[in-house]
Amino acid sequence: MNSREETEVKSPYSNEVIGTQFHATMEDVEAALESSFIAKKAIAEISAYERAVILRKAADLLDEKKEAFAKLISLELGKPLKNTLDEVSRSVETLQLSGEEAKRLVGETIPGNASERGTNSIAMTFRVPVGVIAAITPFNSPLNLVCHKVGPAFAAGNAVVLKPAPQTSLVATALVQLFLEAGFPENAIQMLLGGVEIGQTIVKDDRVNVISFTGGTVASRNICSIAGMKKVLLELGGNAATIVHEDADLERAARLCARTGYSNSGQSCISVQRIYVHQSVAVQFKELLKSEVEKLKVGDPLSPETDVGTLVDENAANRIMSWIQDSIEAGAELVAGGKQNGANVLPTILYNPPKTANVVCQEVFGPIVSILPYERIEDAIEEANDSEFGLQAGIFTNQLDLAYKVAHSLEVGGIVINGTSNFRLDHWPYGGVKNSGIGREGPRFAIEDMTERKMIVLQLS
Repeated sequence: MNSREETEVKSPYSNEVIGTQFHATMEDVEAALESSFIAKKAIAEISAYERAVILRKAADLLDEKKEAFAKLISLELGKPLKNTLDEVSRSVETLQLSGEEAKRLVGETIPGNASERGTNSIAMTFRVPVGVIAAITPFNSPLNLVCHKVGPAFAAGNAVVLKPAPQTSLVATALVQLFLEAGFPENAIQMLLGGVEIGQTIVKDDRVNVISFTGGTVASRNICSIAGMKKVLLELGGNAATIVHEDADLERAARLCARTGYSNSGQSCISVQRIYVHQSVAVQFKELLKSEVEKLKVGDPLSPETDVGTLVDENAANRIMSWIQDSIEAGAELVAGGKQNGANVLPTILYNPPKTANVVCQEVFGPIVSILPYERIEDAIEEANDSEFGLQAGIFTNQLDLAYKVAHSLEVGGIVINGTSNFRLDHWPYGGVKNSGIGREGPRFAIEDMTERKMIVLQLS
């Protein structure tokens, strides 16, 4: 008899049952950890060429099943089909990149005679797998963020214990099945579904060598407090700022802010949230952004025309609405949106909310964008930096020296010039500073943290 807890999976848009998930038991957790620990040496011995072939096969299979995966994400998450099709394409590329990086685990030679004691010696360094990677992923990009952990981990020769977000377990299950179909050894990847207790058990276990976590600050602090002596990689949240200076192309800035502030209903760590606009063009920009936002089509995530679907569930939508109402009561102007229908919240623009409002100083993770006028560029920089987060930012200006000044002054992991905060390519180093995380994603950069540098010294006679 199956003793695992069974939960129905419902679409946040239609509320229809679309599947079932089974939560792991503690016996399942122990079996997964022990299997991964035992298998790690065998996985490390798989040649780089073979790991690259397997990852390429996984990418090809995912490309073949692109529409099916995109529809599954839209059903399970409420993310519009045009966005999920893009996510599948990015996931294919992430797996391809991981396969390429499997062949680039290079080291170096270091002459010993740089030291007086090192005559007739030479050191060689190699990148070797750490062993077992615990990959804990969120719901907002349920396919690509799993690929960003499993792809580099396997490319480096590691075993993986995957704990995906409970809200998107169907997508994760389908992807793990695809990995096995592509040729992953069975013990190369283990998946466990469940809540906090399951995650904590994985994190604490000494058979795990590296924890790669994407999620919130509270959970990350808990991970750090219980992980013990193991490497922890954290890709956390943000309340991303984009600066629109007085000389910017306002129409382009408004168009891009509308497109990247509300995709996936704003459920992205780098989603446009705070737009600092020079006071001389703030009113004009407000009207331009409103016009662009009103063009966005809200509705069925499975419709190819939909720009904005739902939040992950109705509880998330309720929180967003309370934050909107609090901001309005504190003096913000509601420019657009501010209405809820189940798990959907209309794309919302707030003008000049207080700097202490949640929509400004916390991570919204929803379809709210706030416009905040500034007088001097130094003011915009100071206010953008006045945050516990520092993931990505953007600036629109036609002054090269100003762009350079802002880029070097903002306390973030990445800044986009003449673009918004919400722009990421999967081969770039992605991550933040402050409470936005530790380490960098992107296959090449993740592999650096998922391998150890091993040195072999040759002493000549």
